[in-house]
Amino acid sequence: MSKQQKSAVKVRRFSKGFVWAHAVNGISFLALYLTALPMYTEFFDWLYPVYGGPAGARLLHRIFAVTFILPTFIWMIFDLKGFKLWIKELVTWEKRDLEFFTEFVKDLFGLRFKHIRQSFFNAGEKINSILQIFCAILIIGSGFPMWFPEFFPRAVVQWGYFFHNVGFGLAIAVVVGHVYLSVIHKNSRSGFTGVITGEVPAWWAKEHYADWYDEEVKKGNFPKLDDPHKPGGPNKKKKKGA
Repeated sequence: MSKQQKSAVKVRRFSKGFVWAHAVNGISFLALYLTALPMYTEFFDWLYPVYGGPAGARLLHRIFAVTFILPTFIWMIFDLKGFKLWIKELVTWEKRDLEFFTEFVKDLFGLRFKHIRQSFFNAGEKINSILQIFCAILIIGSGFPMWFPEFFPRAVVQWGYFFHNVGFGLAIAVVVGHVYLSVIHKNSRSGFTGVITGEVPAWWAKEHYADWYDEEVKKGNFPKLDDPHKPGGPNKKKKKGA
């Protein structure tokens, strides 16, 4: 198999259930952010006509608040196996996960780095997931008292507004980092197709998730590729920079 042929080989990383859940999550979060802007500051009052006025903005915000809760259930219903694997990975931490961050920082700042063998989710993705879960709990938990203030003490409603803002502020920071690493960063953007089609380049999957890829090769699910870090492999030079 030629080098060009190898680069064209795709393997399935995510199920359709995950792809749909990820899409609903992303669209819902963006819609929540945009519909909240005019309610947060007068600077964005010009958006009200787009939403049909303040009442329309509130209605849209609440509709997308509901869809924001759905991704977890979509993933569980259509890919329970994948969802369980995700939970298992989040609570499983090994020495290699700590080593990953050392090399990740080098990569991020354009220094020479090496790939640390990872399983289905690398340590960075685990941290991203944990932060997103935390943000979702803050946003959803604080949103209920704001939506139904008649059922909660006044103090709880007031604190709800505070934690809602904190949750969204932190979530925006997490999302910006997530988008940068998945869409822009040179060494990771090749895997962006995973959340669109579910498939990623085989060479990229092997390079970033060596343990998982090798397990799939043993099962006969993935093609066996040359080790990019061995002499004669497709990447003879050590990677440098981002």
